[in-house]
Formats: sequence, structure tokens, C-alpha cells
Amino acid sequence: MMNLRIQQPFTATPRRQEGSVSVLMVIALAAMAMMAALALDGGHMLLNKTRLQNAVDAAALSGAKTLSQVAGEVNAASATQAAALNTLMQNANAPGNNELAAAVGGNGFAVVELSSLVYGPFSYPGPSDAKYVRVSVPNYNLTGFFWNFAQSFGSVGNKAVAAIATAGPSPTSPCDLAPLMVCGEASQYDPDAGMFWGFQFGDLQVLKSAAGNSSPIGPGNFQLLDFGSGGSSVRDDMAGGGSVCRNVGENVQTKPGNTVGPASQGLNTRFGIYQGPVNSSDYPPDLVTTSSNPAITYDGSTEEKKYQGQTVTSSDGNLTAGGNTIYDYNDWRASVAACVAGGGSGCESNGVFERRMMKIVVGDCTGKQGGSTTVPVLGFGCYYVVQPMSNGGTEAQIFGQFVKECEGDNVPGPNPTGDSGPQIIQLYKTYLNGSGTPSTDS
Repeated sequence: MMNLRIQQPFTATPRRQEGSVSVLMVIALAAMAMMAALALDGGHMLLNKTRLQNAVDAAALSGAKTLSQVAGEVNAASATQAAALNTLMQNANAPGNNELAAAVGGNGFAVVELSSLVYGPFSYPGPSDAKYVRVSVPNYNLTGFFWNFAQSFGSVGNKAVAAIATAGPSPTSPCDLAPLMVCGEASQYDPDAGMFWGFQFGDLQVLKSAAGNSSPIGPGNFQLLDFGSGGSSVRDDMAGGGSVCRNVGENVQTKPGNTVGPASQGLNTRFGIYQGPVNSSDYPPDLVTTSSNPAITYDGSTEEKKYQGQTVTSSDGNLTAGGNTIYDYNDWRASVAACVAGGGSGCESNGVFERRMMKIVVGDCTGKQGGSTTVPVLGFGCYYVVQPMSNGGTEAQIFGQFVKECEGDNVPGPNPTGDSGPQIIQLYKTYLNGSGTPSTDS
């Protein structure tokens, strides 16, 4: 007879199952706790990565802005580095950034490097013609909540983030145009040879002609453009308060008439001279308002610029007349750089960088016969205003030196600068040194 006990299937009692369920519950709870812990650490990493990237972006922009102001000077690299690191610290000290602020205080936290090309190579102090600034934080170690426990399993590395940013100039079409125009030639445009529509760096030009002088636009014109109605518009635009945007290939309208009073009232605010309905609150002076005395004059019979009776000549931005030196763009640039770096003399306490730089339309005046007419835009010239404008008579010209680059105020372009004209500082994708391969941390 078959054994009945053998035929009965084995079934565990509920009490015997209690141990297995408890083990499974412990494992499940441990896994859930691990996932929650890693999620907490991961969120903490993502938050601090964002904060760090924002701070590094701002530091790169600040460094590039400062570099544009002090480029070519002996202390350019150190001033750029100081500005970038100061901006990084200010962002780190913002509310909620206590952890970042503590880390930034350590030596070597961030690296500031310079280059003449957006693709690099970057180094410090960088080349003498550097334009681009790269700020990098290669390793920002973070506090680990449960990270150390996860590391005990050998599946994760250190809890740290990195960030990198590159900033520099980009060409832009300006909106704060002065209502002035100089006539250029499209065939005389060769940037590689330093020629821009017939102008070279440092060339002294008459930006606005005076009564009794010939005008390249024709009789009745004094190189003024019509950006609005009446003298008040000319005054505000000459003071730098304009908002008219123009692009290459568009037409501009000439404005017949001298309009000396409003033009001089607006322009001279850049030198801290206030006459008429203008004030320093709306139109502060340049950082440096120094100019030569006596002033440069214009000989209408010979079409020559004169200083103390001698013809003015330009050589690489230096203006001279016989044995006389003239306060020129190079002198102003050195003075401004000293002011930006915290030294120097003659710095205006309420001065603003590049107020003496004017964005001027370069037009194709071919075939123009005077009167109110339209002129095609060839490009935009940056001009350093040499001296204040006289308020009347045959001496009411505006003299400016052609400068290859200046600050712009419109939308930046997608490409780094390789040309002349108004430019704006922007962030670029960071590339590995000397290549077109983008970094994953920018």
C-alpha cells in the first residue's frame, strides 16, 4: 500500500514564509532608499552645475569686456583675469550660493586664459593681440549626502561638476549711430591690407563739414543724416541717445543744412561740456575728456587739417603736425586703459567707456549732386572724436580718427569677429584648443 504521507505535497506554513518576505522587503527598501539618495545627490549636482555655469558665463563675459577696454596694454592680461575672477566671486556670493562661495575662495578654483582666436589655443597671459577669454572650472567637488555610501560599491566616481565658457567680440550693426556719414569706396575694401573703404587705422577725417567748406555729398550738405525731424533729434543723436538701426545695403537719407548749435550741444556732452537742454545724467562724459589746445583746424582752400599752422599727418594712430604732437587715439586709449585698471590720471569719476567713439555710416556717394538724397550704406566706421566741436562759423567741423573696432549695441552675429566696425561681446561655444570640436562642458 502506497504511503499516504509521501503523496501529500509539501506546503510551507505562513510562519515559515515570514523570514523570506522580510528579507525581500529589506532588499526592496534598501534599493528604494539608494535610488532616493542618488536622486537627491543627482539633483544637488544638477543645481550646482547650473549655478556654476551661470557664474562662469558671467565671468567670461566680464573678462572679455575688460579685455576690449585694455587690449594692447602691458597689464591687459592681469586686468582681464582680475575682472573675470571678481565677477565669478560676486555671482558666488549671491543668495543661495553658499557652497559655491566657499569653493571659489580656494586658490586655483577657476582658470582664466586668453587667445586671439575663438578656437584657441588659450593660455595665460596669452598673446598681445588677444580678443577672447576662456574661464574654466575643471573640478568643483560637492558635498555628498549618500554619495560616499554609493562609492563603497565601486559604481560611481567623485561627486563633482565642471564648467567652461568662452566670450569675445562679434560683429553687429549698430543702433546708436551718429547722424553723420563719410563717403567711401567699395573697391577700396581690403581688410587683409588694413584698408576699409579707402580708410586706414588712425586716418584723420572731417566727420561734419562747416560753413564755407566743400562737402563730399554736394552743396547744402554738411555730412548730416536725417534720423528724425528737427534740431532736437540731431542733438540727441549726436549725444549718443539715438536708436536708429541701419544695415549694410540699406539706404540712408541725407539732411541738408548745417544745424551747428544742436550738433555741437550733443557732441560736446562726450567731453563733459553741457550747453542747451542736455545734462550729465542723460549723457555722461567719456572716461577721459583730454584734447589738445589749441584745436585742429581745417583749411578749406587746400582741404588740409592744420594744427598750429602745420599740416596734420597720421602714422599708425599717432597724429603730429611738424614738430607738434597732438592728443590722439593712441594717447586716449592708454589713458582709458589706466582708468579701467584703477590707475592713471584725468579719469572722469562719472565717465563712461568709449563715449568718444562714434559709429558713423560709410556711404557710397557716387553720383550724388547735393540736396536731400539717399545714399547706399557700405558699412560702419568707428571714429574716435579728437576734440570738442566749435559752436559756429567756419571752425564748426567734427574731426575723428578712423578706428577698426568699437563697441556696438545691436544683436550679436553667429561668427567671431574678423573684420572692422562695431562689435558686441557675446558667449561662444567653447572648442578644444585649435580645433572645431566643441567641449561638452560649455
